[in-house]
Amino acid sequence: MPIIVITGAAGRIGSMLRPRLAAPGRTLRLLDTVPLTAGPGEETVTASVTDLDALTAVCQGADAVIHLGGIAGEAPWPGILEVNINGTYAVFEAARRVGAGRVVFASSNHAVGFTPRSQFPVPDYAFPAPDTYYGVSKAAGEAIGALYHYRYGLDVVCIRILSCMQRPPDARALSTWLSPDDAGRLFGACLTAPSPGFRVIFGVSANTRGGWVSLDEARSLGYEPRDDAEQYAAELIAEYGEPDPADPASAFLGGTFTLPGLDADIPA
Repeated sequence: MPIIVITGAAGRIGSMLRPRLAAPGRTLRLLDTVPLTAGPGEETVTASVTDLDALTAVCQGADAVIHLGGIAGEAPWPGILEVNINGTYAVFEAARRVGAGRVVFASSNHAVGFTPRSQFPVPDYAFPAPDTYYGVSKAAGEAIGALYHYRYGLDVVCIRILSCMQRPPDARALSTWLSPDDAGRLFGACLTAPSPGFRVIFGVSANTRGGWVSLDEARSLGYEPRDDAEQYAAELIAEYGEPDPADPASAFLGGTFTLPGLDADIPA
């Protein structure tokens, strides 16, 4: 695919993917509200995912769009609605208008965050059980992607990403880590799999303590994870202790996002 648009390219996952998706003859067209410096094989645009006209211009000539842009955690509803939901609509609509054939949407495990441990491994296409407004926005993005596939024929892959970081941040993430290199492999597979149609898959590495979610659909697209968070286990368990299954944060896939501390306030 010669031209790939990446929204939210200045963010954590975008920064990881840029060097890992670079390839001879491929142009990465990077969009973010934060100014970026283009490297070899890159173009940069400063714009918001809420700006449909700007997105339509950015997507001209593109073969695929990786949509990472948005608020990357829980936030008040107006911002989630404007950036994460309306912005995701704008990305799909821009891709449709210019004929970009594929969108890879960065969804989240928080779209199904209230899935209980008794239902692990969470199956591909598990019905939405969002744990936050943020999780709702990811479930909504998947629904938008389904509409644009079934009505307009776009290939759409929604990746329910777990913990994509340079290294697992705590002992719980020994089960949920998606390494930067595996993220590159996963997004690369989503870009190159022939005619994927509409897919909802999970994004996680081959962790020894994994098995929380299915990787069947991801593997069917050509993804084969190679990394394992276990290399960090001794250090993290020494710092945090073994994860306690009785901890309320361990009751659901969404972890701390399911706890009462994120309940919406009731106005006085």
